[in-house]
Amino acid sequence: MSDTPFGFGLPPEEPDDGDKGKKNDPTGGGQGSGGPANPFGFGPGAGGDNPFAAMFGSMNPNDLGAAFQQLGQMLSYEGGPVNWDMAKQIARQTVSQGTPDGSKDASVGPAERSAVDEALRLADLWLDGVTSMPSGAISSVAWSRAEWVEATLPAWQQLVDPVAERVGLAMGDVLPEEMQAMAGPLIGMMRSMGGAMFGQQIGQAVGVLAGEVVGSTDIGLPLGPAGRAALLPLNVERFGKDLSVPQDEVRLYLALREAAHQRLFAHVPWLRSHLFGAVEGYARGIKVDTSKLEDVVGQFDPSQPEQLQEALQQGMFQPEETPEQKAALARLETALALVEGWVDAVVHAAAKSRLTSADALRETMRRRRASGGPAEQTFATLIGLQLRPRRLRDASRLWASLTDARGLEGRDALWEHPDMLPTAQDLDDPDGFVHHEQLDFSELDKMLGEAANGPKKPEPGADTKDTKDAADDATGEGEGDGKDDSDK
Repeated sequence: MSDTPFGFGLPPEEPDDGDKGKKNDPTGGGQGSGGPANPFGFGPGAGGDNPFAAMFGSMNPNDLGAAFQQLGQMLSYEGGPVNWDMAKQIARQTVSQGTPDGSKDASVGPAERSAVDEALRLADLWLDGVTSMPSGAISSVAWSRAEWVEATLPAWQQLVDPVAERVGLAMGDVLPEEMQAMAGPLIGMMRSMGGAMFGQQIGQAVGVLAGEVVGSTDIGLPLGPAGRAALLPLNVERFGKDLSVPQDEVRLYLALREAAHQRLFAHVPWLRSHLFGAVEGYARGIKVDTSKLEDVVGQFDPSQPEQLQEALQQGMFQPEETPEQKAALARLETALALVEGWVDAVVHAAAKSRLTSADALRETMRRRRASGGPAEQTFATLIGLQLRPRRLRDASRLWASLTDARGLEGRDALWEHPDMLPTAQDLDDPDGFVHHEQLDFSELDKMLGEAANGPKKPEPGADTKDTKDAADDATGEGEGDGKDDSDK
């Protein structure tokens, strides 16, 4: 099974740090199925030739009844573009199988919950001194991998449904109109199968990702419930296993990142809709190679449903090269870079004087992103966009420069409206953006507020003439009206 379920390919890219000249291999070659470069866990050893391996496992004759029952559920599905019940089931099965290194999911104990709660509480205190945004976390939680799956599926649905819906619509349009009535049952079967196939692949993707993520914001998007800061103790431990850094420091550094994301998404109310809206805008520009779908329809054998699975992996979906499509991609890439850059800058400011390993942890996180970690690869595979690590570093430098030039409040004030944020061109020239003349809207806001509230009434005992003169100044009367005050 391909690791690009929607047919998007990821070109090789040099890591940001060079990494001895090695290029990223999005297929995960040499790292084993399910490793960091292969977030979906597809390939040799993961049912590469069997698209139903994740669902049916190693079947014996006693399992055939259950297998056919599940196949019947696939064919009878009548919901949206993705069978999310199946996605949830596959994700939980994938989590229960554990990670390739043998790490198994487990319930979070009281001691781990207490440690996470304390780390997130301390992280919020440290962030108070490096950002003007108040805490955004209403509560803190420690999740198992299965709990992460449950909590984040609604966000994945919002991200993936627009893309899958485009595919579902195309499936109904590949036949001539006069044939669609006759082929109604076949089209319905294809849509059901398409929803099931998407559900299967999304479920496996999310399940594998649950074995790697450390919190609810690893891809720069708010995947969990609003106001709930979360860490996964088991994955936090795995993250710091080979770093020679005290576990408490690792946990606290990752808590700082989680808490910083929570502040940003809580106090920038337009940000979530801006990011998810960019994904939807991208999805609207996706087109389907209907000639391939027509071939699939003409040769489709209901007894071999894996044909549709194979078709979904052969590059049917291509971004349209239109100005609207390019704008959606640029808007999303830049916004995500600004989010991650801001978090990187404020976390480093909070940690550098308190954690002896702050620089090492920061570089570890950056290399994880630059080498195409599971979060970035999954996001790229699901919507066809790979966030370039170079933009993250540029954005982090820009936010740090803004802090020096304008202070915490001046820097954070740029999040008040999307039009105030740096653009992709500003990331190319951060000094130009940081030092350009700032517009002062305070007097205009004051005038608009006074106009909305009506004329200001004079206070008791105030000089009537002074009040009239002030009113004349505001309206432009009293000067150049041909009257000389000396004649009064």
